[in-house]
Amino acid sequence: MKQLVLAERVCLIAHIASMAFGLAGLLIVIPHPELVMSLPPGGQTLFQWGMAGGGVVYIIFGAAAVALYAYRTLGLGATLTFLLPSVFLSLSSELLGTSTGFPFGHYHYLSGLGYKIAGLVPFTIPLSWFYLGLVCYVIARAGLGAGKGEFNWLRQIGRSPWGPSSLTAWDFVLDPAMSQTSVPFWEFEEVGAFFGMPYRNLAGWMGTGALFMSVAAFFWRKTALRFDRSQLGLPLIVYLVNFAFGAIITVTSLDSRFWFPTALAVLLGVVPAIALCWIAKPAAGEITVAIPSLDAPAIEAEIPVPSVSAARK
Repeated sequence: MKQLVLAERVCLIAHIASMAFGLAGLLIVIPHPELVMSLPPGGQTLFQWGMAGGGVVYIIFGAAAVALYAYRTLGLGATLTFLLPSVFLSLSSELLGTSTGFPFGHYHYLSGLGYKIAGLVPFTIPLSWFYLGLVCYVIARAGLGAGKGEFNWLRQIGRSPWGPSSLTAWDFVLDPAMSQTSVPFWEFEEVGAFFGMPYRNLAGWMGTGALFMSVAAFFWRKTALRFDRSQLGLPLIVYLVNFAFGAIITVTSLDSRFWFPTALAVLLGVVPAIALCWIAKPAAGEITVAIPSLDAPAIEAEIPVPSVSAARK
């Protein structure tokens, strides 16, 4: 287990570091080519390799970190029943979208994200759907509960829209950053009414996310999965870091109009993610007790309770 945790952390650190490298290249080095020219030949070659493959590297490390986390906390079966639907259904949506314009609008991918499946969709794209989709669904499931009971149907209704909507909120900052800056990774072939994006692109994100999350939820329906606050560190970090990556590029590279979709994305994605992690149930070693006061109502506090084992004679 220690080796698994170590591998998970190494992949997470590499994921964050590769995104930081990409940010530095896109926002600092490319606008100032003299910085590249001042490097020795070996440094220039390394920079070119990094910019050519940086998008592939950060997505692979992100998918690896989330897959290891899922295997460690959920088990192999639950991991596969999320990974396979998310990869194959998102790939199907992307292939359909790049071929027909449905459900995202007419667009095509450029270079920089790796080998293109059928010459249309980079292989890294369904991996990004998987790892962002899983962290969004885990956060929703932890914050809104997953147990049986009188109000379980309310929890399911709450979980169903938040996972896909958090993915769509991420796209509010990702799409402008990746398609409208000086170094685009895909292009829309139509003028979109929502800050360069067609409205059906947002519907496509919602629909695709809802589809594979619903399939995963069907497979998980008889599996007793319990998430607590202590298990949400990696999902929240991955969501916030990927959100920040797109938001920083968008607000620094595009005009002030794009502050609006960025603020909307914070409201619909970041704020709920943090709130759901906060309201998730405490770890098993914590209980909620009332502390009486002589002149004030009882207040609640979380007090760690050490485990006690019974000795047999």
